[in-house]
Amino acid sequence: MQNCLVSGGRRAFRIELPDGRRYWSVIDENYDAVELADRFLFDLRFGRDRAESTTRVYAGELARFLAWCATSGRSLEVAAQELSRFVLLLRTTATERPGAGQGRSPGPGRINHVLAVVREFYKHSVALGAIDASVLASLYEVADDRFLPAELRPEGSGLRYRAAPRHRLRASRSAQPEAASQAEWEALLEAATCWRDRFLLVVLWFLGLRIGEALGLRRCDLHFVEHATGMGCGVEGPHLHVVHREDNPNHASAKSRNERVVPVGPIVLAYYDRYSHERLSCPQADGCDFVFVNLFHAPLGRPMSPSAFRQRLRSLSRRAGLARPVHPHMLRHATGTQMTEAGVAIDVVQALLGHGSITSTQIYVHPSAARLRQAVEAVEALSVTRNHSKTTEHVKKARTAPTKGDGDGH
Repeated sequence: MQNCLVSGGRRAFRIELPDGRRYWSVIDENYDAVELADRFLFDLRFGRDRAESTTRVYAGELARFLAWCATSGRSLEVAAQELSRFVLLLRTTATERPGAGQGRSPGPGRINHVLAVVREFYKHSVALGAIDASVLASLYEVADDRFLPAELRPEGSGLRYRAAPRHRLRASRSAQPEAASQAEWEALLEAATCWRDRFLLVVLWFLGLRIGEALGLRRCDLHFVEHATGMGCGVEGPHLHVVHREDNPNHASAKSRNERVVPVGPIVLAYYDRYSHERLSCPQADGCDFVFVNLFHAPLGRPMSPSAFRQRLRSLSRRAGLARPVHPHMLRHATGTQMTEAGVAIDVVQALLGHGSITSTQIYVHPSAARLRQAVEAVEALSVTRNHSKTTEHVKKARTAPTKGDGDGH
């Protein structure tokens, strides 16, 4: 066990099994696993094949809820009945965990995610028979479609029922993802002192890889040639393969288990050449198949870890004089945003970024002020080009009319 995230009397804890597989669980103040939480997170990781990072997030949210239950003396059944009190606590308690939101209470989106994890935990416990199924009535309300317009009702006779969460905060319209600007990225490139860091910044900016995907790359994943048939690959043009691996010693891994191919352009290739030359100066790196390795500090030649690069990026942000620290996912958000603004089809963006669901990609499709204006101007231009006599007549009249009106108004 290692790397704990403390939350009151309960902690999220990473557990490494004898075969090297890892998942996150919840332990109490005596370092004993909280049984129901542990079974839920174990099944989530290995039964439902979710990523280790997913269990990390779920364990942190669940530890917060179970800590509230323990400190207030509530059983799980009573806690479900009084869940609105937990919601109030979340809304009025500042976040202690280091990060961008430290010192502020979580927003509706974050609270809704905590509640979603709690509901999944209860459903799992009910399925195990550890909690009576009647507890779900405190978490969900059942509605039917009797008052829906006929056009919206599904085909078939009889009422259709659905269960909706009882506790869910009204969130404002989804905000645009927090993306790094091009000026920030260029400043980071200028502040970087080695080609390894510059090449990694270029990979994150142009290819939109997650930091775990980038640092999990092996040299055999890079097919930086026009024809890779000699490598047993039929993909044309320079590209790289994002492959999910469980056994990476730096704990960097692709989130999705589905391998994907990402094309590579001339800029990425140019920076890779520079980095390759720099890497040759570190003999310890010769035997390491990972692309990104430690070149300037111990253990030399070992794969670079995500935590090390996040710390490095914070340092570069300070050196570059940026108003805010840039984290790796801000570069990925910038890639997705630029792709949609360039008119790339959303299904193509989904494939390049490796999203399992297109709803994850839709956050990058947001109308900027410039795009809204272009849409309005496009409608006007279309009307004019169709040369409708009435439209042309009214446009001419509007342009020549007195500014104070023609006497028809009041």
